[in-house]
Amino acid sequence: MARQERAIRTRRTILEAAAAVFDERGYTSATIGEILDRAGVTKGALYFHFGSKEELAVGVFEEQLAIKLPPQSSKLQELVDSGLVLARRLRSEPLVRASVGLALDQGAMDLDRTPAFRMWIDQNVQMLAEAKTQGELLPHVDVAETAELLVGSFSGVQLLSQLRCQRQDLERRIVVMFEHFLPGIAVPAVLAQLEISAERGERLLAQGQVEVPVQAPVKVVQVQEGAVPTQVSTGA
Repeated sequence: MARQERAIRTRRTILEAAAAVFDERGYTSATIGEILDRAGVTKGALYFHFGSKEELAVGVFEEQLAIKLPPQSSKLQELVDSGLVLARRLRSEPLVRASVGLALDQGAMDLDRTPAFRMWIDQNVQMLAEAKTQGELLPHVDVAETAELLVGSFSGVQLLSQLRCQRQDLERRIVVMFEHFLPGIAVPAVLAQLEISAERGERLLAQGQVEVPVQAPVKVVQVQEGAVPTQVSTGA
């Protein structure tokens, strides 16, 4: 157990270092050497967890959604909560900022950025599909198209907020987005009961209602963490 906990901490340290370097230098200019220096770990430790710079980027992408919100009776409220909490985390967590920055980095020509958007869209599809099953959506709503529109809208709003004021007003902008977006998809009776406020995301975080799940159990392989393995196990 101690070995597994150490490996989990090491993985987190590497991800945070990679996120900082990607955020400062951009994906294309960032090097494994810079990430190693920032993390203070050996090359073997890094390759124990990540087989390449691209796998590091995917690990950073995953942090954007690696969070569990408290369940609500309304699935549309859960959709709103996920957006408001993400907005707050974008302002307070460098790893999440790096995740979004990587996904929108048009200069990263050698990085497949589609997984970041696919994971995000799939999460929204699931919540919207459950909302539709519960009768919260208007009959005409196409779940997949709506999920893609929401992800695209959030991406544009956060980028505008970043350019205008370093995301200082992001929660308020996301509230405005939902206030315009939801009347087109939500049953009026459900819409009237939703809490959409700039303070909700921060309140959920402050009350400890948001849980960042522990990484999956580390796979034990016969390799010393200080040596580069012949075949890297990305599941470790």
